Amino acid sequence: MGRRLDTLRMSLAGLAVAFGLSACASAPRGLLQPVEPVAGTDRVNMLAATTRAPSTEAGVLFSGERGDTVSFSNIVVSIPRDREVGTIQLPRAAPGNPATDFVVTSTAPVAKTDLVKWFKSTGGRKRRVFVFVHGFNTPFDRAVFRFAQLTHDADADASPVLFSWPSRGHLLDYSRDFDNASYSRSDLAYLLKAAASSPSVGEIVILAHSMGSWPAVEAVRQIALEQGGVPRKINNLILASPDLDVGVFRRQVEDMGSQRPQITLFVSQNDRALQLSRFISRGATRLGGIDLTRDEYQQQLAGLSGITVLDLSAINAGDRINHDLFAASPDAVRLIGGRLLQGQVITDSDISTPLMAADALGSAASLIVTAPIRVFDAASPRQ
Repeated sequence: MGRRLDTLRMSLAGLAVAFGLSACASAPRGLLQPVEPVAGTDRVNMLAATTRAPSTEAGVLFSGERGDTVSFSNIVVSIPRDREVGTIQLPRAAPGNPATDFVVTSTAPVAKTDLVKWFKSTGGRKRRVFVFVHGFNTPFDRAVFRFAQLTHDADADASPVLFSWPSRGHLLDYSRDFDNASYSRSDLAYLLKAAASSPSVGEIVILAHSMGSWPAVEAVRQIALEQGGVPRKINNLILASPDLDVGVFRRQVEDMGSQRPQITLFVSQNDRALQLSRFISRGATRLGGIDLTRDEYQQQLAGLSGITVLDLSAINAGDRINHDLFAASPDAVRLIGGRLLQGQVITDSDISTPLMAADALGSAASLIVTAPIRVFDAASPRQ
């Protein structure tokens, strides 16, 4: 036991270096303090739903502790132009310069009873809602800026909705973060049901990252069990680097039944964060780290229709731990904005000319190996 703990500490220390925790520790607080907007910048107007406790500290808004209930806020993020896709320019000092930094220009609370009004005011022609659930080790301000970056870079024609659970934003709080993610799953289910019941919403796409995949899949499963299926408005569930046990994921999908959304997975065998999670899980490979060229993983997904897996192992987007490729890679962002947010299924023709095709799970699916992304494409459950 002592040797295992020593190994875990060494692994955490190595990952801490990769995460750049020293830089994070010196990052300014109060980044969500509103500033006046300036010309020549872009904006993302999002609804933020959170189970975090409110913070009295200026520009923080919500802490990493649990709140008594789910809170809603309207947050407008200003994004500088002339930046590379996948990058976030954080201020060196709060609250930042909107000409060069990601900053917030306004925040306002939204009452539960006003959710329908918010969806109506932001729905637009497509009436599409884009829900993002962040992952482990993510303070509230980082979740806001990451989602703003992804929404902007994907050119999402959708109403952006952030669901933020009480991550403490510390690498050593993995177990506590998992408990807080579980604590929040019913509130996420409430948000999804509120969106699905709104006449101003036509379709809902959910993207969950890392540990956020757990409450996201659980919320969709909960709705399915309550209603005898998932509402058709929820048409795509995207899991980026999902920190889930493969067998548990299979059971969750089976519990959803046949009326469930298309499910898209972004995976990478080079994801160092998931390698550490595998160690913590005593060797259980995480869903986001599966290798689809291996028969054991093909068998674990066998018979589950409507699942597409995008393997990003060959992509290098400047992320030292390869855990944020879904948002940092221009190729991945293009697929999210160009196809997945349109409710469409990714196929090999969306990536590149196939280099090799091999049978994967029988006649309903095939494994397409492409450069730089490999695609496993299964038939949709909604015929």
